[in-house]
Amino acid sequence: MTQQIALGQKLIVSPPATSANLGPGFDSLGLALEYRDRLEVGTAEHSSVEIYGDGADELPRDESHLIIKEMHRYWANAGFEPVGVQLVAHNNIPHARGMGSSAAAIVAAYAAADALLPIEARGGTEAIFQAAAAWEGHPDNVAPAVYGGLSISATNPDGSFTSVQVPLHPKVGAVIAIPSNGLSTEVARGALPAQVDHSVAAANSASAALLIHALSNDPSQLLGGTKDYLHQDYRAAAMPESAALITALREEQLAAVVSGAGPTVMVLVGSDAQAQQAQRIIDDFSAKSSVSWRTEVPMLAANGVTVEEL
Repeated sequence: MTQQIALGQKLIVSPPATSANLGPGFDSLGLALEYRDRLEVGTAEHSSVEIYGDGADELPRDESHLIIKEMHRYWANAGFEPVGVQLVAHNNIPHARGMGSSAAAIVAAYAAADALLPIEARGGTEAIFQAAAAWEGHPDNVAPAVYGGLSISATNPDGSFTSVQVPLHPKVGAVIAIPSNGLSTEVARGALPAQVDHSVAAANSASAALLIHALSNDPSQLLGGTKDYLHQDYRAAAMPESAALITALREEQLAAVVSGAGPTVMVLVGSDAQAQQAQRIIDDFSAKSSVSWRTEVPMLAANGVTVEEL
């Protein structure tokens, strides 16, 4: 027998932006940024959608909206009859910029759907993570969106997902440069080769291992730890200005990487002086670039998605 969800419930759901890969951690490493969407979600007889901020002119305002559609699917999978969703979305995370906007949306949808179930029917954080990673097909963005902080994630042989959170060194921070032009994840993934040489994979593995040490214990190793061999060079033609900015930053010994699938550039820093240096280089580059750049210095988010009952 299909169960019913109570009408009249209201929540505030706030998922963080995330940066995946961090250079060599392709499809496995992710970092949560204190740069959040804010979603007002309620249950009602009929659905309604209001959208402010990024995507306000393009996203649907009916039950085809991703968040409502996935909330309905989560409920149906839990054995509950879907009800109307009143959604007011304040979208602060830029879309198609490699900052985890789709992961934030899907994590917010499942976190809201789970919280609106009766207490005894809720799956909790692990169920939200598994459902979101399955939807995305890889866990690198959804893990930090769910858990916060730095996540190392993997796909298990049975198709489920594992994620562990690694404490960050207190001096590690980030500077992000967000370009005015976007790039779809599909285009970025389409630039990748089907296979790489064993020596390339070995070199990338070494970088990824060093990066974990740098982020958790020794920020002086960030430059070497962010050297990527698997994806950034292949994607450079699709985002030439981002590639040029990364080169300019790394030539000055700063740990610049493509954020996710790009084209946003992230610089991992180990001091305020490095953060200021990164901002100066980005400003100088932007003055000569064919693309407009916006620089942000977000805090790293210790917590993932938050849900507040009203």
